[in-house]
Amino acid sequence: MLAKIKSVALKGLEAFDVLVEVDVSNGLPTFNIVGLPDEAVQESKERVRSAIKNSGYEYPMKRITVNLAPAELRKEGSTFDLPIALGILLAIEVIKDKEKADSFYFAGELSLDGAIRRISGALPMAIGLAHQRNNFIVPYENIFEVAIVKNIEPYPVKHLKEAVEFLNGDRTIEPVHKSIEDDLLEDIAFEEDFSDIKGQFQAKRALEIGSAGGHNVVMVGSPGSGKTLLARRVPTILPPLVEKEALEVTQIYSISGLLMEEGFVKRRPFRSPHHTASEAAIIGGGSSPKPGEISLAHNGVLFFDELPEFRRDVLGALRQPMEDGFVSIARVKERTTYPSRFMFIAAMNPCPCGWYGDPVHPCRCSVSEIKRYRARISGPLWDRFDIQVEVPRLLADELIQKTSSEPSKNIRERVINARKIQAERYKNKNIFSNSQLSPRAIKEFIPLREEERSFLSNVSEKLSLTGRGYDRVLKVARTIADLDESENVRLPHIAEAVQYRIDNTI
Repeated sequence: MLAKIKSVALKGLEAFDVLVEVDVSNGLPTFNIVGLPDEAVQESKERVRSAIKNSGYEYPMKRITVNLAPAELRKEGSTFDLPIALGILLAIEVIKDKEKADSFYFAGELSLDGAIRRISGALPMAIGLAHQRNNFIVPYENIFEVAIVKNIEPYPVKHLKEAVEFLNGDRTIEPVHKSIEDDLLEDIAFEEDFSDIKGQFQAKRALEIGSAGGHNVVMVGSPGSGKTLLARRVPTILPPLVEKEALEVTQIYSISGLLMEEGFVKRRPFRSPHHTASEAAIIGGGSSPKPGEISLAHNGVLFFDELPEFRRDVLGALRQPMEDGFVSIARVKERTTYPSRFMFIAAMNPCPCGWYGDPVHPCRCSVSEIKRYRARISGPLWDRFDIQVEVPRLLADELIQKTSSEPSKNIRERVINARKIQAERYKNKNIFSNSQLSPRAIKEFIPLREEERSFLSNVSEKLSLTGRGYDRVLKVARTIADLDESENVRLPHIAEAVQYRIDNTI
């Protein structure tokens, strides 16, 4: 007997249909899977055999051939366990309603006792199926991530026997739907707050501007100056995720197996990889390319502490995704693209010992050592930081003083207002923040008077600004103007933006 069950697979975040064809015929008992399966798919034979027997059904001692079509696309993971098992049961007529089985897509991993386990990538699978309003049977543990997808009917199952009884009409299972809009509007409680940090008003202002315009920020300062504390509080002033952004982030976390119980990502990601991380871990990769840290930070913050300690190949590979907002990982037989639009924040010491320029601690480094240390950050990478700010170490009397600092809530309100201004300005332009302005868009949205052009010309000559550096000054100035609710960029906005360009050489 021949049976066909519909399933779905992923290539990056893109879903494609897979037809699971199962043929059960007379012959020596064998179980073969064809159609370019990986090792995890091949191992499903043992899981399927045990799950069928331990669910109370008779396993056919015949020749079983499973074909995963289309055969030229590689099939990965354990998501085909459930459709293969159901295909076998359909072929031997344990499942009697073929028309009902043909009206569903199936995905799920089987345990040896027949329980259906959580899979990775259920959300992008559901989104790929949503254009035809398909029925989708998924593991119960995946239902909350799949339920947020519109135009699809997701049915949760906990056990192979439940799925069989449902297809035979002996059990009723209702589809589950969930809206995330109300959850995204809820205030998120943060343990950290900008009011925890004393002083550092210029650094706080720089991070407010960076958050308002999505600009990359690098902080240079001695050990203990508060660079890491400042960076870790940036999520507290970022605007909440909108539904489209939340779906994008949740898809990435879904295929990475990092989703929490609620089934979707509520807050903007904050990723802080260790400086020993490999290029594949940061950019993404592997024999079957998976998202790296830059994609896990999509629509959020990527923080590199001790920036010069990261490997040179890692820092070099960052440059293109920082500009493009996506990363393409090429392999011999495939190319996978993941989104990577993030706010990049970095912190570094001014020298190897960390005390160069400190008014109290003497620096022990030679000039050549400092030059080699700073040379680890290439000019093109340094130029991609829109905001470059020095963070001086606070002295003892400044730390002891009982002074109040502005809370994150107040800063976040200004940031949200600036983002709303940008959203209105760039409506239907596929631009989400000032940091994404192209040179052509800069000319369109940042008109300058002769006074501003003359000032910028003098500054560019004195600071030896590159073309990219010139554009980034204008983009930062546009964000400062938005924070001031100014329709046009004026001289004070440009003057402040220029202050956030520092020389990384000595």
